[in-house]
Amino acid sequence: MEMIIILLVLSYLLGSVPFSLLIGKWFYKIDIRQHGSGNIGTTNTFRILGKKAGIVVLLLDMLKGALPVLAAMLLDPDMHIFIPGLVAALGHVYSIFLKFKGGKAVATSGGAVLAYNPILFILLLVAFLITLKISKYVSLSSMVSAVLFFILSLIFRDPLLIAFSFIIAVVIVVRHISNIRRIMDGTESKITFM
Repeated sequence: MEMIIILLVLSYLLGSVPFSLLIGKWFYKIDIRQHGSGNIGTTNTFRILGKKAGIVVLLLDMLKGALPVLAAMLLDPDMHIFIPGLVAALGHVYSIFLKFKGGKAVATSGGAVLAYNPILFILLLVAFLITLKISKYVSLSSMVSAVLFFILSLIFRDPLLIAFSFIIAVVIVVRHISNIRRIMDGTESKITFM
């Protein structure tokens, strides 16, 4: 039980680390929260700090989700191995270092799924990229992938994974409500490189 508590606390703390904010302040002298959408996620990092910083933040945010799941696989605690990844994703959304504010958990959740089931991750990535190619909206692509994660989790017939994927889908969609409004108003930013 003690090991589970330590793993979950460390997963939350790792998930809470705002890499985009740190990279922005350390290397660019920019507080990313004061620019673009004000979000600390990967998309805003690409827009404000550029491709190199965006890729680094994407990889670090995915690592925040993957490492807790991999740790659970290695330590074999008496709990579902996806739980630490879910906790890390919630840490990203409700960061203790940012007064319980944060990003939208797309990359962190993606990292958790990658560590848990690489084939499932590839399916979600393909859905993300197809939606992005058609719509040019990162926000819509993120929501489609999150909902698809829940739908595909039904195939595994793992009640806990179904519950976790449902939580992640709800969190990601709720965190994108302002994006949904902008899509409906025609003011949502589109990507230009696809």
